[in-house]
Amino acid sequence: MTEIIKLSGPGKNALSSAMMRHVLEGLDKAAGAPVLLTGEGDAFSAGLDLKEVLMLDPGGMVAFLRLLEQCMTTLYLYPGPTIAAVNGHAIAGGSVLAACCDVRIATSKPTAKIGLNETALGLRFPPRILAILRRRLPPQHLDEILLGAGLFAPEKARLLGLVDEVADDPYEVGLARLAELAKHPAAVYAQTKQDLRGTADSLYPNADHPRAIDGMLTSWDPAIVQAKILAALKR
Repeated sequence: MTEIIKLSGPGKNALSSAMMRHVLEGLDKAAGAPVLLTGEGDAFSAGLDLKEVLMLDPGGMVAFLRLLEQCMTTLYLYPGPTIAAVNGHAIAGGSVLAACCDVRIATSKPTAKIGLNETALGLRFPPRILAILRRRLPPQHLDEILLGAGLFAPEKARLLGLVDEVADDPYEVGLARLAELAKHPAAVYAQTKQDLRGTADSLYPNADHPRAIDGMLTSWDPAIVQAKILAALKR
């Protein structure tokens, strides 16, 4: 039985704490069964919930970053097949969410924007998320994607390796691809995936992880983030 996890919320399905917990709950409910992740309306997810981020104090920001990493790492290491049906905009955290899935199928609509613009906002990637992106994006395009920090139409995103395929109906194509992956012996699929991806500790050592998150707070200091976001919104 396929588990459908739908991103549905304000701000073009922005990744709030509640949305990330919704994803985690869906993965827990799926319990290793195939998972299709998609968004409601004309967006997959336009990134982090800026309204929530703007309200965080330093302690809240640390908790938010840890939840963000937990959400992405759990999806990336999920033992069953996962497909992102990228039905519209997948920006910043939304694009990271797609990258954590085994297969990423984007809409063919040229108005959709896909990319990782964190550097343009002056925000560093949390360590395990950066490790995932290093593994999931073609090395020859890492600098263009992460340092260039652009947003791309679906076909350009495919050429860069941000998505694997472009389709008029990513949801239906995603279900078909998921059905094919589900034909593989589940235990072998899960073990092979673990052999390829390792554990959260192999992405970034558990012993060093809290220190790494704390070291990022200069970039993610709530007051500084607020100024960066407000400046970006004015552009």
